[in-house]
Amino acid sequence: MIRHCVLLKFLPDTSSESKQAALEGIRDLPSHIPQIISYSVGFDSNLRDDNFDLAVVGDFKNTEDYLIYASHEKHLEIISDLLAPHLASRSAVQYEL
Repeated sequence: MIRHCVLLKFLPDTSSESKQAALEGIRDLPSHIPQIISYSVGFDSNLRDDNFDLAVVGDFKNTEDYLIYASHEKHLEIISDLLAPHLASRSAVQYEL
């Protein structure tokens, strides 16, 4: 099994509406991509000032399923339309469970 973890930092001037639209778009991905076994998305709880703003954790049966997700049309649409215009930083890792 492959676990995919992403941390996102929004630009300081990103509106609450844009952040919410990004969250909702990401949360909707499992309805479009059946290769996603488990998916968790949430905003930071603001317990520290140096944290990222949004986290995504997804589980996939194998590397092939992760790669289908990574290149899926809907995933790329969310990235280009709802995330990329508002991101200051992104960090990710994929690892075997």
